[in-house]
Amino acid sequence: MPKFNDLDLKNWKEYEDIFTDTLWIIEKRDNSGVHTSKYHGNFIPQIPNQLFRRYTKKGDWILDPFLGSGTSIIEAQRLGRNSIGIELQEDVLKEAYERILIEKSNDCRGKLYIGDSREINIFKILKSNSIEKVQFIIFHPPYWDIIKFSDKENDLSNSKTVEEFLSSFGKVIDNTTKYLEKNRYCSIVIGDKYENSQIIPLGFHCMNLFLERNFLLKAIIVKNFEETKGKRNQKSIWRYRALASDFFIFKHEYIMVFKKINWFKI
Repeated sequence: MPKFNDLDLKNWKEYEDIFTDTLWIIEKRDNSGVHTSKYHGNFIPQIPNQLFRRYTKKGDWILDPFLGSGTSIIEAQRLGRNSIGIELQEDVLKEAYERILIEKSNDCRGKLYIGDSREINIFKILKSNSIEKVQFIIFHPPYWDIIKFSDKENDLSNSKTVEEFLSSFGKVIDNTTKYLEKNRYCSIVIGDKYENSQIIPLGFHCMNLFLERNFLLKAIIVKNFEETKGKRNQKSIWRYRALASDFFIFKHEYIMVFKKINWFKI
């Protein structure tokens, strides 16, 4: 059995619902229990569910530096994993807390903190939970400025340039991954941006931030999505625009998985 998950490989054929390919076609988001799609920009619950089952064990600690609506914490609780979520906006954190509390599990802990993940004291947070390291980190940052999540200057979605965005996200990586246990994993869920008639490959820019820090790239997963709130009920219009121009319509985002072998600050 792998040391980083609970899968019983003697019965490996029973895990038909766990993805092993790098193309994830998910037709419908999981809206069970307290999960909601009302929060603009949250990812579908199947993503953390798949990642946590592959790369963590019951009792492990998971860190989410971009809590949002709390999707990852809810999935961690359901799977018996302890979790820590950090959120920049107090009102968003409050809503997430109320939602998470409904499905609170006595078998694990879910802790939420308000703060800027670039500089919040992770050591102090871990110490307050009597731990020194976490076993998995899931990053779901803003896709630069595609969605403006707040008016706060320290919100990554308010970065004025892609360089500023990447610099800020790099600080989040540095502040969090030094507390990731060696030989364990982290992942980023990220999409690209189309601006000024060209693609800005945010996914690969973010990938390079991890590679520069000596992480091993274990997977580049492509996940489909059928529509966004901004393009809902506009499929025909966007198809016409694509045919009339030289671009293709975004219907994917990336899930990249990295392994920590030796933390290195650039």
